[in-house]
Amino acid sequence: MTREMSQLPPGFEALEPFVALWATPSAAERARLRGASTEGDRTSFYAAAKEMLVSALAYLDKKPLVQLDPKEEALLNLMLSLCHVSLAVEAQGQEESNHTKVRDLMRITRTSAGPTVPAIAPQPDRGGGA
Repeated sequence: MTREMSQLPPGFEALEPFVALWATPSAAERARLRGASTEGDRTSFYAAAKEMLVSALAYLDKKPLVQLDPKEEALLNLMLSLCHVSLAVEAQGQEESNHTKVRDLMRITRTSAGPTVPAIAPQPDRGGGA
């Protein structure tokens, strides 16, 4: 891929295949993607991204967040997605699909770094409670 076509800063070409899926700016979307992705998606992204975490953070620390260009923002969003994916890979492993079922009931309604997501109205009790 030529430098002009690259979606990431120089030196991070190995992460290009993951940009389309994992470089999202929303914490809620990263959580959704973690649950919707396959184990293969998560492990291949994790394997590539964990090797570049230290150099990515060092690169991103050179500028204030408000001065990041689109390629640098994509790199930042990949590293934020790595935070979500690492828990699934390192701790939950094959149990991730079971955790996803429960996670769908929890909504991220605000974050310190991202846009506010509208809260989901509580669902009415369907009479099957304990």
